[in-house]
Amino acid sequence: MKRILFLLAIAALALPATALAKGPSEAKINGPGLGKAITITGAEEPGSPLMNFAERAGFFPAAFSQQPSPMLPGRPSGNLGPKYSIGYTVPGPESDSFDIQQDLYPYAKPYAVTYMPAGQKIFDMTTRGGWYQDAGLKDTLVSAGLPATAPSGSTDGSSSFPTSLVGGLLAAFLLAAATTVVVRRRARPATAA
Repeated sequence: MKRILFLLAIAALALPATALAKGPSEAKINGPGLGKAITITGAEEPGSPLMNFAERAGFFPAAFSQQPSPMLPGRPSGNLGPKYSIGYTVPGPESDSFDIQQDLYPYAKPYAVTYMPAGQKIFDMTTRGGWYQDAGLKDTLVSAGLPATAPSGSTDGSSSFPTSLVGGLLAAFLLAAATTVVVRRRARPATAA
């Protein structure tokens, strides 16, 4: 009898951890150069295409946290390339579902990078969030339909502000101001002493 109670107690303790380990039922990727979203679906079991993608994208440590943490200490430096988005659907209890968002930089060097904002509701908690990098993520994405190279004209995702246009306008303004000063000085009549 004690043995049965012990096994039931272990099963009861393991059940919440199993529920939190559930992964997404779908991932949709949108971004520049895609005619339509890339949708990855599949069984919520290890080895399925969806679970392999979620693992490569850092979904689990970014959503639930883990120790030791594989998350990066901050945003990688340099140009990350164009920004894409991943929208996960995570089934919850009582036919509920959770929508979790993650940014994706598939063309970052040396490896693809993801960023999940913290504080998104999932089960009875919120996402940990953070930056994640994986050497095999880009290959997984290309196999799913992402172009092997970044679309031409893509920005780094950190800013689309036209700095060269602003610089040109500033130079034109300074030239016009200098011209106005020179013209006004030449137009003044000479003063008698």
